[in-house]
Amino acid sequence: MEDFITHAFALHPGRQIDTSDALAALLEAPDPAWVHLQADAEGTHEWMDTTLSYLPGVVHDALLAQSTRPRVARFGDGVLLILRGLNTNPGAEPEDMVSLRMWVEPSRIVTLSLRELATIRDLAAAIQSGEGPADAGTLLAFVADLLTFRLTDYVDAIDVEGDVLEKAILENPTPDLRPRVNDLRGEVVDLRQFLMPQRDTLSRLATMDLPFLTDETRRRLSEAQEAAQRALDVSESLRERLIVLRDELTDTLNERLNNSLYRLSVISMVFLPLGVLTGLMGINLAGMPGADWTPAFWVFTACLLGITVVLLIILRVSRWL
Repeated sequence: MEDFITHAFALHPGRQIDTSDALAALLEAPDPAWVHLQADAEGTHEWMDTTLSYLPGVVHDALLAQSTRPRVARFGDGVLLILRGLNTNPGAEPEDMVSLRMWVEPSRIVTLSLRELATIRDLAAAIQSGEGPADAGTLLAFVADLLTFRLTDYVDAIDVEGDVLEKAILENPTPDLRPRVNDLRGEVVDLRQFLMPQRDTLSRLATMDLPFLTDETRRRLSEAQEAAQRALDVSESLRERLIVLRDELTDTLNERLNNSLYRLSVISMVFLPLGVLTGLMGINLAGMPGADWTPAFWVFTACLLGITVVLLIILRVSRWL
């Protein structure tokens, strides 16, 4: 089998295809079959030109595009579907979502992705174990369920992280919390840009009059759409909370800084005149009063203490203290 063909199965019964000739024959047969391709691999374009030559150009281009957004479009008895799933690859950010491109007909399902997707691995494992979907409609529902399940779990997890941040900011706001708030906001922004079109895509798909969609698969697709809507609502709520938390953190830190500057100003008001007097009396010039008087130092110190007390009384009366 070519390297760009990641998975190939006959859905009923769940049987893995190991040779290109067997796959070509299966895709021409009326029995449902599924194949998953590496979208940017050498040979994928040529294989699609040969095997799916009947596809409209817009579908062909959408399946191989470098950049995509969730969408659904019907072409005859088939449907072009593009969804997004969490990036669970090692070292990747989950919110950097992976595009899953699908062409679905009653007896032929072709999927492509640029990066590995956990949902595709789970689908292949389920089919291989005999517990996977046996037709195109069930496969669509299976994929929608898995993608949305992981999305909602991830959104719930970052919502909990938002609760932890909120508690930390209310109890002990510190400057090191600001990067965490900004990072979490960035994750939410990345998620929201795909959650809304994905919700709309699933909603449109559930209402399409396609020959391979049964009442049960429509119900499952509708549930996936509802789950995507809930994830979108949670992410929108979290985004607004993070804006409030960022402002709360900024205001609290600014208030601390202003209080520190205020105390510094008060201390300066007290010690500035004292510094002037001590500097003046410390010059080494002839004629300095008290230079030959033994108690002069203690008298001068007492005068400084008196001036300090007077300044503190003035600040207190003026409500600066």
